[in-house]
Amino acid sequence: MPVSILRSLSCAALMAAATAPAVQAGGLAGSYLAGRAATYDSDFASAALYYTQALARDPHNPLLMENVVFAQLAMGQAELAVPVAERLRQTGARSQVANIVSAGGHAARGDYQAILDRDPEQDAIHPLVDGLLEGWAQVGAGSVSGALDAFDGLVKDGSLKPFVLYHRALALASAGDYGGAEEIFAEENGRLATLSRRAAVARVQILSQLGRNEDARKALAAAFGSSLDPGLETLDARLAAGETLAYTIAPSPQDGIAEVFFTLGAALNGDTANDYVLMYARMAASLRPDHVDAILLSASLLDQLGRYELSVATYKQVPADHPDYHAAEMGRAEALRRAAKPDAAIEVLEKLARDFPGQPGVYISLGDLLRQEEDYAAAARAYDKALDKTPEDSSSRWFLYYARGICHERLDQWPQAEADFRASLELDPNRPQVLNYLGYSLVEKSSKLDEALDMIERAVAARPDSGFIVDSLGWVLYRMGQFGEAVAHMERAVELMPVDPVVNDHLGDVYWAVGREREAEFQWKRALSFIDPEDTDGEANPERIRRKLEVGLDAVLAEEGAKPLKVANGG
Repeated sequence: MPVSILRSLSCAALMAAATAPAVQAGGLAGSYLAGRAATYDSDFASAALYYTQALARDPHNPLLMENVVFAQLAMGQAELAVPVAERLRQTGARSQVANIVSAGGHAARGDYQAILDRDPEQDAIHPLVDGLLEGWAQVGAGSVSGALDAFDGLVKDGSLKPFVLYHRALALASAGDYGGAEEIFAEENGRLATLSRRAAVARVQILSQLGRNEDARKALAAAFGSSLDPGLETLDARLAAGETLAYTIAPSPQDGIAEVFFTLGAALNGDTANDYVLMYARMAASLRPDHVDAILLSASLLDQLGRYELSVATYKQVPADHPDYHAAEMGRAEALRRAAKPDAAIEVLEKLARDFPGQPGVYISLGDLLRQEEDYAAAARAYDKALDKTPEDSSSRWFLYYARGICHERLDQWPQAEADFRASLELDPNRPQVLNYLGYSLVEKSSKLDEALDMIERAVAARPDSGFIVDSLGWVLYRMGQFGEAVAHMERAVELMPVDPVVNDHLGDVYWAVGREREAEFQWKRALSFIDPEDTDGEANPERIRRKLEVGLDAVLAEEGAKPLKVANGG
């Protein structure tokens, strides 16, 4: 896999800083170092600004040019990157990002011969990209046969074959040969359509162009099953109505080249650095502004890189009348949440719920967000609607009961909470987090302790390295009066979660119960130091811990009207 472009640029920057004192002497250090810092933070706007300032002082510096090109492309401003990329190429420097931008610039101008004339070494991008670019450039130059020859040359590499066949089929379809395109898709029982969502949609569109709408619907169902998102539901409805779907995946050579960049970006997504994938996604969207999948991929990558405002702006590029608007708004809500703008995210999701009332995923996301914001009553209502709209055989129903149970428990509605937790376990009896939550809740209520112990032991067996769950096991043993057995588990929980106030507080209680009073006081002091003063809803009670430090746990229990430890322990 290719290395991260930022890692490459950073290494190059370090070498340049060590070997190019003229840059430092020329007064470029401030802008250059600020640009590097911005690059490390994926702050592409600031990186573009600072590197451009540095380049104005040293206009022939290849390193600065490369950084400007990448930052502008990452911002989605490929048109501003093209002239700098061309200047960089003229220096003789080899730069992958400049080659991507340069090839994209040729395609945007319709200069397909320039793509065919690229130097195979200096202008190389990636073996698959270079070969596919040649094929689509041949289509642009008017030679479909030349394109097929170029694609056939790539098929020799077996690992690349599915991607090459996909583009071969798209190229045939762009030339109006839908029958030839479908022959490729039909091979191996339609396996090629499983390559990606776009591959499946391409086949559906091609079948529709051939007048085979029923086969197109079957292909849609084979690829996505019965649970279709709003965009796919729209396609299916149009097919059912007898409408002939337009072929939109890659109807022109420029669209085909955009698809080349998107294909590689989508293939690399999740397997290599996000900044590297972003180059390809942004180039695809630049060549084809209506390439919604490239827009969605770009926005998702920006979200993962922590550039939330840029991610939100990118999601907003998807038109409200587009079938994938639902997916874009779901992504925008998540980016807003991660940007610490929960009210804006809730507003987006509530509007989506009104616009797409049949989609349970909207209510699930809304419930999750409201629960994070501790609006448990509203969250429970959202989960109610999600359950109403989720099929009985859906694998997600266990989570909905579990999440709603948490809301009821937080609202002190224990009968409803227990019913939800048990309903969740009926669907998935061995789900560790549900076993732990219900078991721990029963312990806190001093109810059904034997059953609670069994649940938590099963949860620990499934997740032995979960501090929360191991803490629950130690705590249930403590509450059952089995203090000696509780010690090892509580100590293990603190090892797993050394700065959690609740776990440290629990260990203090357990130490006190076995007569290790000095160690107990030490743990309580640690617990106090870890409590966030702004967290007013936390389980660890600082006032109660301070009181334990003043008079001891036995006296606190007496003040609370609880049984003394020695009675609980059978002493």
